[in-house]
Amino acid sequence: MAAEPVALIHVTDVQRLTPHMVRIGFAGDGLDDFPTWPDQQLKLLFPRPGQAAPRLPDVPADGDQMRWYQAFLALPEDERPWLRSYTVRSYDPVRQRLTVDFVLHGSAPADDPASGPATRWAATAKTGDTLARYGPSALYARPLPLGTADWLLLAGDETALPAIGSLVEALPPGARALACVEVADAAEEQHLTTEADLTVHWVHRDGAPPGSGDALPAAVRALTFPAGAPFAWLAG
Repeated sequence: MAAEPVALIHVTDVQRLTPHMVRIGFAGDGLDDFPTWPDQQLKLLFPRPGQAAPRLPDVPADGDQMRWYQAFLALPEDERPWLRSYTVRSYDPVRQRLTVDFVLHGSAPADDPASGPATRWAATAKTGDTLARYGPSALYARPLPLGTADWLLLAGDETALPAIGSLVEALPPGARALACVEVADAAEEQHLTTEADLTVHWVHRDGAPPGSGDALPAAVRALTFPAGAPFAWLAG
């Protein structure tokens, strides 16, 4: 079966990586032939209160995604699922499972009114819960960001960590990369697996809210860059 543009997906496992990062595995239709690449965007649709699964319009027989999206926007607002962009952290073609890492924003994510619907959902997710996915589209597939560069600079906050993790895992042996990642504190650091020559610098906010200061740009400016031409990948 070819990858379907819109389909329901079901939680298969939940793993708390750090106090504010949870990894959730999904199964569902269309995952037997799922296009995948590093730094892969996927849109997730979250059910409204009282819904066991997101309400979705039918996919047109010709697969026209724009007409589907117009039908999606025509749903009543109190029934229309929340739509958010995430990164595919990994895909297992043997088990036909995809994995997404969710940052849990707020001090008590499940109850904090400042937390968004995606954070509230992920904070209490359990096996069997249902979301929907929109995409991914192979139109957005990109090669590894190396090209003719001699080394790779990666910088971002915790929301960029899933993409950074997928990028460094795909780097070949001999590639060189520097990563500078801003997180709340030492408890939010993660181990990044790669065959490349990777150096990671962790930047701690230590109580400051995300994006409130110059800590990450200052840390990047303080790096000692390798010789040669770099390619920079920045996100947040």
